[in-house]
Amino acid sequence: MFDLLPERLEWYYGGPILGLLIVGLFVVANQPLGASGAYVQTAGLIRRREGTVTWRVWYFVGMFFGGVLVTQVLREGAEIRSGYDSLLNVFPLALVIPMVFAGATLLGYGAAMAGGCTSGHGMCGTAQRSPASAAVTASFMATAIATTFVLRLLTGGDL
Repeated sequence: MFDLLPERLEWYYGGPILGLLIVGLFVVANQPLGASGAYVQTAGLIRRREGTVTWRVWYFVGMFFGGVLVTQVLREGAEIRSGYDSLLNVFPLALVIPMVFAGATLLGYGAAMAGGCTSGHGMCGTAQRSPASAAVTASFMATAIATTFVLRLLTGGDL
């Protein structure tokens, strides 16, 4: 089954496909595609709030179950990994857990303050030529670069 995509999809295929999807969604529904927006709509449906956009709920559910389907059903011998192997090679688990928790908390807070996540602003907001999205995306990128620099400095280049 996975002879078609044995590893990751190359960026030169995925990027244009994602770009066409974003533009197509604007043309058809005049709405952006973003992960945090889908999460907010799903939480709204669970809380029975008015005005829930149903396709975003299905998008959120599809992201989760699609990942489970690909890693656990279609890909034989798939293993569950944390995604933090490099971090765990440098720091003990007792330090990685609070680091990941703090990072996730800051990410969620930042997405709420910025009115969207990195994917929503970086791809959809900048595609709409939103000055706010351009500023937020620049902030995301600058923070990522600075964090990478600090981690490389603190770990002697191990991360």
